[in-house]
Amino acid sequence: MLRHASRRILGLGLAETRSSTALTTRFYHERVVDHYNNPRNVGAFDKNDPTVGTGLVGAPACGDVMKLQIKVDEDTGKITDACFKTFGCGSAIASSSVATEWVKGKQMEEVLTIKNTEIAKHLSLPPVKLHCSMLAEDAIKAAVKDYEAKRGKSVASTTDNA
Repeated sequence: MLRHASRRILGLGLAETRSSTALTTRFYHERVVDHYNNPRNVGAFDKNDPTVGTGLVGAPACGDVMKLQIKVDEDTGKITDACFKTFGCGSAIASSSVATEWVKGKQMEEVLTIKNTEIAKHLSLPPVKLHCSMLAEDAIKAAVKDYEAKRGKSVASTTDNA
């Protein structure tokens, strides 16, 4: 009994406790940390540019707000560039960064097939952070919708003038 007490006082018997505590500590996956520390494509385009689509989405429950913008080549329909600004946790920033990388160089129809589950799997997001990947998917869809709405207006205005 005295031996166990002295080991505890000296910290010798804490090895089991420390290792079990380390197992319960949650860490972000290295991809999340990489995209958080080195986010890709941070910035903004002119929202009035007719080749730019802007998606602004938010999650009131956690306070994350994500703005994702795409720049589209009007001749090919291919996304030539993308950028984002996100106010939120590391998982939200990483999800935005991944989304901008994934949409570049793809056709509009193709980016609409990107699902939040693919982003979450790529980043190894825990269930409590899945809303971040959902925001990224919603932001992509909102940016495409905004671009298509602008394009519809520009087509209508040119036919009205003719």
